[in-house]
Amino acid sequence: MTEATNVLGGKLEICCSSPITGYYRDGFCKTGGMDFGMHVVCAQVTAEFLDYTKSKGNDLCTPMPEYQFPGLKAGDRWCLCAARWQEALEAGVAPPVILSATHSRALEVLSLDDLKKHALTLS
Repeated sequence: MTEATNVLGGKLEICCSSPITGYYRDGFCKTGGMDFGMHVVCAQVTAEFLDYTKSKGNDLCTPMPEYQFPGLKAGDRWCLCAARWQEALEAGVAPPVILSATHSRALEVLSLDDLKKHALTLS
């Protein structure tokens, strides 16, 4: 198996381990054949984005212990579906992304320019 790469061409870095994220719940925004949503965008969610995605039928705030899901709050990092991030971008509520932890397959749906414009700046 080849090593996963990020949208900048480097090694894919961990997105978040608390809460544990990723389609495979390993902290990385990796994808595979069963990940129809392509959970490949590492984002730091905002209150505006959480409200938006809830309005679209995907409540990421409510804990679901049966899936070991604590519920997200603004500031948490999470692997988002590329198409949902694009929808949020078009609605003006795209959360900032961590480019080094966003899988290269995001570029099948999103433009690197849009991702760079929304890159989280670490200070």
